[in-house]
Amino acid sequence: MGLKVYNTATRQKEEFAPIDPQHIKMYVCGPTVYNLIHIGNARPVVVFDVLFRLLQNEYPKVTYARNITDIDDKIINAAAENDEPIGELSARYAKEYEADTNALGTLQPTLVPFATQHIPQMISMVERVIDSGHAYEAEGHVLFAVKSLEAYGKLSNRSLEDMLEGARVEVAPYKKYAGDFVLWKPSTGNAPGWESPWGYGRPGWHLECSAMIEAHLGDTIDIHGGGRDLIFPHHENELAQSCCAHDGKEYVHYWMHNGYVNINGEKMSKSLGNFRTVRELLEKYRGEVIRYALLSAQYRSELDFSKELLDQSKASLDTLYGFLRESKEVPGIDVNLEEQPVYKALLDDLNTPVAISELYALAKSMGSAESKEKPQLKSVMLQAGSLMGLLQQDPDAWFQSGEEGQISPGQIEQLIAERVQAKLDKNYARADEIRSHLESEGVLLEDSREGTKWKRA
Repeated sequence: MGLKVYNTATRQKEEFAPIDPQHIKMYVCGPTVYNLIHIGNARPVVVFDVLFRLLQNEYPKVTYARNITDIDDKIINAAAENDEPIGELSARYAKEYEADTNALGTLQPTLVPFATQHIPQMISMVERVIDSGHAYEAEGHVLFAVKSLEAYGKLSNRSLEDMLEGARVEVAPYKKYAGDFVLWKPSTGNAPGWESPWGYGRPGWHLECSAMIEAHLGDTIDIHGGGRDLIFPHHENELAQSCCAHDGKEYVHYWMHNGYVNINGEKMSKSLGNFRTVRELLEKYRGEVIRYALLSAQYRSELDFSKELLDQSKASLDTLYGFLRESKEVPGIDVNLEEQPVYKALLDDLNTPVAISELYALAKSMGSAESKEKPQLKSVMLQAGSLMGLLQQDPDAWFQSGEEGQISPGQIEQLIAERVQAKLDKNYARADEIRSHLESEGVLLEDSREGTKWKRA
């Protein structure tokens, strides 16, 4: 069974057929770095990290690029509000983004191109789009003429009228058509800019990704990913300008988009005040818990994110790590994942909910299996978990790690030793007192013939 992915362009699930099986090229839109990322921004990070891992398991070479947009009106406005240089603000939030995504257990992409490092490539692309007859200059702006491209709107499956009605477009007298979008615009005042054939200015947002893809991955790539909110206008405009710059050559073979994240059943928005930053969530939950929650629904569906989901995810991981802790002495072996149900679920358009249920089935089987069967089951569980970025911690460390200010592992072990001695001395009142004290500190004891184990509640 080969990899199948849902292609937004064709609106159906397709067998993945790479351009070059020896080298897969994937690009995912990264952040505009003017603030900390919220949980909606984190979903594509985690989803396409799983795809990156899976592709690496299937093919000898995968180049995964995820950009940083470090020039944008939002950045300019945020820097002005902070009375901070634009470059300092964008560099600071790029580092914060990396810290937050690392905490979610994601692999570093192969390439992390920054928009401001590709201005010459952007100017070159604009010149070629003008030469193709699909763009025009007006009052220091260069605009893409959407009516000049018959295929415009096919990715998002919209007519020009629908696109104008459903999008916030800038009404400007220099536009030939209201839906024409900016490739290059003038910079004035303190706004950053670069010299160009059309005057001092800066690139339009859509142009940036097209130029970075061309510079690092070529004219045509296998997969382009991002959130569903990017289908229009961002990806529709990327597609238009890149095809025109490359004489009509296909830009992307497979477009993949993840669904929205809702908060407690409502769409996440600033106006509702229900934004949840990853940094805020990491203060209360470990990164793996957040990652598990993001993978608990199939990536194309909407995800209702809530405290209940996070608590359920924590409990689910406790269960899986519990099975691994019970089999800690079972050796690992090399296994072939290809015929395993958990792997087939991932190949089926990243069906992570089914893959997670298969992890449970493996864990449950391991609990009742004969000794000779356990190495196979444990190894499949761990290797499949690795493809999802899950279950890679030491089980004891998982249960025993705590937050700052909590009772330390050393203190817990000391009290357990004191409790053991109290029981030997038949001082059961003191033994019960220690158990109760540890429970009040959020530490649960599990007595067995092998000794006393502990975990944090």
